[in-house]
Amino acid sequence: MKIAKYSFGIGDRFGHQGKAQLSALIRAKDAGIDVVPVWNKSHREHGIVGTSPSDVRDEADTAVRSLGWKGEYHVDADHINMSNVDGYIEHSDFFTLDVADYIMERAEDRKIQDFIRQNMKYVGELKIPGISEAFTISEEKLVEIANKYLFATEKAAELYRHIAETKGGDDMIPEVSMDEVAMPQTPVELFFILSMLANENLPVQTIAPKFTGRFNKGVDYEGDIAQFEKEFEEDLLVIDFAIKEFGLPENLKLSVHSGSDKFSIYPIMGRLIKKYDKGIHVKTAGTTWLEEIIGLAAAGGDALNLAKKVYRKAFEKQEALCAPYATVIDINPIQLPAPDQVDMWNSEKFADTLRHIPGHAEYNSNFRQLVHVGYKVAADMGEEYYSALVRNAGVIAENVEENIYDRHLKRLFDL
Repeated sequence: MKIAKYSFGIGDRFGHQGKAQLSALIRAKDAGIDVVPVWNKSHREHGIVGTSPSDVRDEADTAVRSLGWKGEYHVDADHINMSNVDGYIEHSDFFTLDVADYIMERAEDRKIQDFIRQNMKYVGELKIPGISEAFTISEEKLVEIANKYLFATEKAAELYRHIAETKGGDDMIPEVSMDEVAMPQTPVELFFILSMLANENLPVQTIAPKFTGRFNKGVDYEGDIAQFEKEFEEDLLVIDFAIKEFGLPENLKLSVHSGSDKFSIYPIMGRLIKKYDKGIHVKTAGTTWLEEIIGLAAAGGDALNLAKKVYRKAFEKQEALCAPYATVIDINPIQLPAPDQVDMWNSEKFADTLRHIPGHAEYNSNFRQLVHVGYKVAADMGEEYYSALVRNAGVIAENVEENIYDRHLKRLFDL
C-alpha cells in the first residue's frame, strides 16, 4: 500500500461531516488536483467523545459510497503508541507513529556506537543536492543526534513491527511523527533520523517533523515566515537525498501537522512542492468541529442559542479545557468576550467572530482557539448537540465544504 502524492488529513470530532469533507476534495479533483482523503481522529478525541476506531472507518466508507468516490482513501490511527494501538489495527490503514515523548531518551551505548559507525562516512562536509551550503558533520554531532533521536526511532520501529505482524506490512501506511515537541528538528537532524529509520527497516511514507514557529490550534502560523520557508525547502531536499542514500520508499513525503488554518504558509508549501515536484500530507484536524459551530450559529434560532451555550460553558471551564493543549494554543483571556456579551450577538456576528478569515474586522483568534478546545463541552451535551447537527445538517455541510475547499485546498494548491 502506497499513499499518493497529495493527501489531506480531515479530522471530524463527531463523525457527521464525512460527505461534506469529501465533497471539498471532489471539487479539488474537478479543478485538476487529486488529493487523497485521510480521515483521522486521535485516541484522546475518541476518549472525550465516546467513539471508537470503527466509527471513523464507518464514516469514511459511508461517505465514499454515498458520493461515488473511486479514488484512494485512508483512515488514520492518529498519534497512537504501544499502549493503545491494538484497537486501531483492524480499522485503520494509515498509522501515525507518535514518538515525540521518547525524544531525548538515550538509547543503549552499543546502539549509539553502531549508529555512529554506520554514519561515519558523512563526517566532514555533508553536501545535499540543491542546498547551496554544505553542513559540517563531526563525530560529536552524530553522538548528539543519536542521544536525542535514536531511542525514539527504535520505539517507532517497535510499534511498526507490532502493527505489521498483525496487519501485514503491505497493508498499511506508516507515518513517523515528531512534531509535538518544543524544539524543531533541523534538516541535518532529519537526515540522520531518516538514516535511523532506514536502519530499522521501517518503510516510512510520511514524516512529520517539528518546524520553527508556533502551530497553534485553529489559527494561522506564528513565526518567522522566511525561516519556515528555508527549513521546508531544505527538508524537501533532504528527503529526496535520503531516499537515494538509504533506500527509503520513493513516495516518502513531508507531513505538516498544521493544527489547522496555516494560511500564511500554505502558498509557500504549495510553491515549493510544485518547484521540486514533491508530495505532501497536510493534517487539518479540528477545523470541521469549528465549522459545525459556525453552521449552528448561521442557522439562527435554537441552533444559535446552542452555539452560545457551548461558548459559555467553554468560557467557564477554560482552564481545564486548555490545559491538555497548552503547547499548541495561545489565548489572551482579556480578549475573550464575556458570555453575557456573546448572548447578545446575532448569527452573523457570532459566525464572523469564529470564522477564520484573515483581516476580517470581527475575527477573534482567542475566541476561536477557546471554542476549538471546547469540543468536550459539546460531547458532554450528548443528544442535545447531535440532534442539532442533524436538524441543521445542510447549513453545516455548506460551511464545512467551503472551509476545506476555499480556505485550505485553494490556497495550498493555487486553485
